[in-house]
Amino acid sequence: MVTGEARVPTATFELHPVPPYRLDLTVWALRRRDRNRIDRWDRAYRRALLLDDQVCAVVVRQRGGLWQPTLEVTVRGARADHPGVAEAADRIVRRMLGTDVDLAPFYALADAHPATRALSERFRGVRPPRFPSVFEALVNAVANQQLSLEVGLTLLNRLSAEFGLPAPAEPSSGAAALRAFPAPQAILAAPEERLRGLGFSRAKTDYLRGISAAADDVDLDLDLDRLGRADRATAVRELTSIRGIGRWSAEYVLLRGLGRVEVFPGDDVGARHRLRGFFDPDHDPGYAEIAERLQPWAPYAGLLYFHLLLLGLAERGQISA
Repeated sequence: MVTGEARVPTATFELHPVPPYRLDLTVWALRRRDRNRIDRWDRAYRRALLLDDQVCAVVVRQRGGLWQPTLEVTVRGARADHPGVAEAADRIVRRMLGTDVDLAPFYALADAHPATRALSERFRGVRPPRFPSVFEALVNAVANQQLSLEVGLTLLNRLSAEFGLPAPAEPSSGAAALRAFPAPQAILAAPEERLRGLGFSRAKTDYLRGISAAADDVDLDLDLDRLGRADRATAVRELTSIRGIGRWSAEYVLLRGLGRVEVFPGDDVGARHRLRGFFDPDHDPGYAEIAERLQPWAPYAGLLYFHLLLLGLAERGQISA
């Protein structure tokens, strides 16, 4: 269906995720904190996306509940009625919100273990979310290195507000305008002082510019997408060859950028803290011990990562589940 609301073309289509599915939990696993102003949630998911070279406002709502889910996707933009925009929206939203991922094998495994049965039941329907591009995953990793998540998200908010292109505003909406995540060319063209003025250190500024230069030179997503099929050691080795990307960042990108759900970023301080509360060891587990403890869930350790993230959000009172 295409309408001309407020003279901005608007297209609407439906997605039918593999049940069980919960949009709210999936979006919270993506946005991580309510400080995130790029990925917004207010009973609907709102995001500005670059679709077929056109910045559009995308709104996703769920109908039908956990076992009969339907997602209504609305796209607003100057060329929202163009077939290329609709095709790009369909592809990217499916990727970001994990609509086609079948978690039946994970639930069978999780439900067989007393330690994870209650966790999987409580958050049934969450899917492994992904950033819309590997480039965005890399930038997120750099922004969050050696900082609290709140500070890292603040940097990303500033980056988007400064360099992201605006999407068409919703009529009669008092919400701040959505801005797309910056394109590599925008970051690359920015003077170093401007990036540092947003709060990025000199080293992180260099890393961001290097990643942006690589993305501007080649189709970085196409170039790195093959790592979704490579063995884990090879994928980590290739990602860590990128300046500024260490082991934690590489595993973060594999999970959140490439959908490698077997990856649990073992160097993640927050994740390690949640694991300590979950397994109740009498010490802070290191990387090797985390890998050993997660062996029973080895093919789906990354899904446990997302479930523990939601547990932390529930304990903070940010989500109800």
